Amino acid sequence: MTDDNALGAEDRKIVTLARSVRARNAVPEGAAVRDETGRTYAAGTVTLESLKLSALQTAVAMAVASGATSLEAAAVVSQADAASDADRAAVRDLGGPETPVLLAGPDGTLRSTVTAG
Repeated sequence: MTDDNALGAEDRKIVTLARSVRARNAVPEGAAVRDETGRTYAAGTVTLESLKLSALQTAVAMAVASGATSLEAAAVVSQADAASDADRAAVRDLGGPETPVLLAGPDGTLRSTVTAG
């Protein structure tokens, strides 16, 4: 699980949501974002013949489609060593360059925190 000392309750929540989506949907990545009002959006990787989105891109798209105008934070649960440039760009587009992007492993352990910038 995520180290309680490393994250506040709201950040732990989005890591937990991302982890649960990944496990429930048996997808390579799960992600969650928190908008400017505190609402959360969780999503998994989308792999269709005509549409391919990472979990974080999908979560950002869900936030935008629901009327969010900014992001407070984003989290992705993955086996990857870093958040991709495309994922960080999606977060930056909605949340700005200082928006934190949390990367956790499949067990929920926080691996890194970077900004979207």
